Amino acid sequence: MMHVEIVSIAKKERSIYDPLYKDLIKMISRYAKVEDSEIFSKDVTKAHTISPSAAQSAYTKALQPYINKGYSIALHPDGKLIDSFDFSKLLDGKMSVKFFIGGAYGFNDELLSQCDGVVSLGKITMSHKIAKAVLLEQIYRGFAILNNHPYHK
Repeated sequence: MMHVEIVSIAKKERSIYDPLYKDLIKMISRYAKVEDSEIFSKDVTKAHTISPSAAQSAYTKALQPYINKGYSIALHPDGKLIDSFDFSKLLDGKMSVKFFIGGAYGFNDELLSQCDGVVSLGKITMSHKIAKAVLLEQIYRGFAILNNHPYHK
């Protein structure tokens, strides 16, 4: 079974979005195992008080153990804008896909260059909690497309 991991720079806390995440992960589970990791180290907290570039460097350092293990995709406002059919191709034929959601200051070029792909969820700015909900929905939609399930119509 395919493995999908979402790795976010985010504090582990309860959210009003948790039931939605749970429902979407359950829907995806017929196609893939989903792992959701939230990382917010002391270094990230400290870097936020220094500068945006320090924060981005801290994100890269925190995410380093997760990069280069399987196919990796960073979500970034300047990434490639794709539709749901192109998104489904990101999942097609892979055993493992990791999606990275940045913190308040996004990702630096160092992290982006280490990923296999960089995609944008749109030109609007959204919180990481909303981005995760949109990402999970698109993952489910992508699997529905790949499996000719009527959900995507």
